[in-house]
Parts: sequence; structure tokens; C-alpha cells
Amino acid sequence: MAVNVTCQHITSFFLVGIPGLENFHCWIGIPVCLLFVLTFLGNSIIIVTIKLEPSLHQPMYFFLCMLAMNDMCLATSEALKMLGIFWFDAHWINFDACLTQMYFIHTLCTMESAILVIMAFDRFVAICIPLHYASILTTSMVTKLGLAGLIRGVLMVLPCPLLIKRLPYYTKYIIYHAYCEHMAVVKLASANTLINRAYGISVALSVITVDLGLIATSYVKILQAVFHLSSQNARSKALGTCAAHVCTMLVSYTPALFSFLTHRIGKKVPPSVHIIVASVYLLPPSAVNPVVYGVKKKQIRDRVIDLFFYT
Repeated sequence: MAVNVTCQHITSFFLVGIPGLENFHCWIGIPVCLLFVLTFLGNSIIIVTIKLEPSLHQPMYFFLCMLAMNDMCLATSEALKMLGIFWFDAHWINFDACLTQMYFIHTLCTMESAILVIMAFDRFVAICIPLHYASILTTSMVTKLGLAGLIRGVLMVLPCPLLIKRLPYYTKYIIYHAYCEHMAVVKLASANTLINRAYGISVALSVITVDLGLIATSYVKILQAVFHLSSQNARSKALGTCAAHVCTMLVSYTPALFSFLTHRIGKKVPPSVHIIVASVYLLPPSAVNPVVYGVKKKQIRDRVIDLFFYT
């Protein structure tokens, strides 16, 4: 006699947080909250300062505003749920809400990478072909570059939740992560996930290789131009700017690459280490970027002091 078995689809996932460190979640939430507050405070100051100061209405500072807004959205997408887990034991998340969080986090990460490429291009034009800077980076071009980064992120990541939506989820519902990350969700499916894995790895590799290649090319050209400058002061200033940008990019890309590879080949990496690194590549750069790109720039630093301390 045939037995009719009805499988019920899972409607919610359980986010563990940081596996192995559950007893320390309350304490881990403190630096997460601090980074979240610093991200909003620092980036808000940058945006307000640039908006209120007409002399800063230049392409370089418009790109900085794009980065600041993207960082604020990225921090919000990740940190709020993490704080809910760490402080209020809000581990459960609806299936569609999980896919939404996953989509926004990966889209914003892709956009962040695009903005870093655009900023590297901006520095390339400013240092290597300064006489054509105004004619190349017009308001129209700034808008087009920003929209290109936005559209690329939206379209590249969109198939990920759509492909997951077609997968059956019957038995596994525990996500050993602090937020809904693509591969962490894909691994729980009760079906073949080859297409999801292949698309995920192709997107990640294309973003990392293409963007890093473009950034590296820009900075090689910049360094070549800098070492041909006759003024020691101009050379030091250009190198200082490049060094700050490169450090921020290393902070952003290195943990992201580690997290990406750990899902595929890092079987011996402890889950707690993986989750901490996966969180590191999202939160700290968003809090540090206002310092690297804002406070270190004399024009912004002077305007911040004038606007907030001498008004």
C-alpha cells in the first residue's frame, strides 16, 4: 500500500548568530552597535557637510556621498538583525525576509565595489590628465557612472533570490550565520544547487577580478604619473591619497575574498572565525570610510569644523 507523504515547505529560518560563541553574543553586540552608530554618524556628517558647502560640489565629493549613502544602507541591512540576535534572541526570520536581506546585502556590496572603482577612476583622471578633468567628469558623467554602478548591482544579484525561490526547503532551517548570506541559505535546500552555486561563484569572481583589475590599473597609472612629478610636496600628497584608498580597499576585499573561499574550500576553518570575518568585511569599512575619505581630506575637515563648531 502506497504511503502518501506530504512535505511542508519551511517558512522561516533560524539564524544562529556566531556558532560556538552564543554565550558571548551580548558582549559581541556592543562593538556591532558601536560600529553601526559610528557608520551613521560619520557618513551623515560627510553627506551634510558636502551638501551645505558649495565649494565641495565637485565630482570627487559626489562620489564620496555615494559611498557614504551606500555604507549607511549596508550597515542597516546587516547590523539591525545582528543586534536583534545578540541582544534580544530574535533568531527567527521569515523566508522572504531572509531573501530580501540577502539581496540587499549582496547588491550593496556589489555597488560598494563599483563606487571604489569609480573613485579610483576619478583619482586617475585628476592626477594623470588633470587638464581634462572638468571636461571628462561632468555632472552628466557623474550621474551616469553612479547609475551604472546601481544598475549593475541590482541586475547581477537579482537572479540569486529568484533561483533560491525555486528550490524546495523541507528539513533544514538552521543558518549558521549572523545574517542571511547567499551560500549559507543555498546549502539548506533539499535539492541540487549546482546552478545556484555556479551563478554565485561567477558573480563573486567577476566582481572581484574585474573591479580589482580596474582599480589596480588605475593606481599603477597614478603611481607612474606621481613619480614623474617634479614637486616633492605634490608627490607626497598624491601618494598619501593613494595609500589611504588602497588600505580601505584591502580592508574591504581581503575579508570578502576569505569569506567567499571559506564556503567552497575552507572546510577546516572554524565556523566562528568564518562568521566573524564575514561580518568584518561589511561593518568596519563602513565606519572607517568617513575617516579615510573624509576627515583626512583637508577641505572636508575644515568645513566640518566650520559648520559644526563655529556656527
